[in-house]
Amino acid sequence: MANNTVQENKTEVRRQTFTGTVVSAKMKDTCVVEVKRYIKHSVYGKFMNKSTKLMAHDPGNTKKEGDKATVEACRPLSKRKNFKVIA
Repeated sequence: MANNTVQENKTEVRRQTFTGTVVSAKMKDTCVVEVKRYIKHSVYGKFMNKSTKLMAHDPGNTKKEGDKATVEACRPLSKRKNFKVIA
């Protein structure tokens, strides 16, 4: 029988990444990152600052309050934690 080589098509997954400021690092292996955006209101046209707080997995608690952090989407790690710190 001939050598059957199965070639897997591995597609690279591009995950969401956000950069923000660490506002809380009090939990074990978790930090809260605040991501700020500057957007235009869809109806009124006014520009606004919006912010979102994301809970991110930070093994070893490497980040402290006030540090810049880049987070990446991952599988759910707990009820509210769906991101991990990458830088």
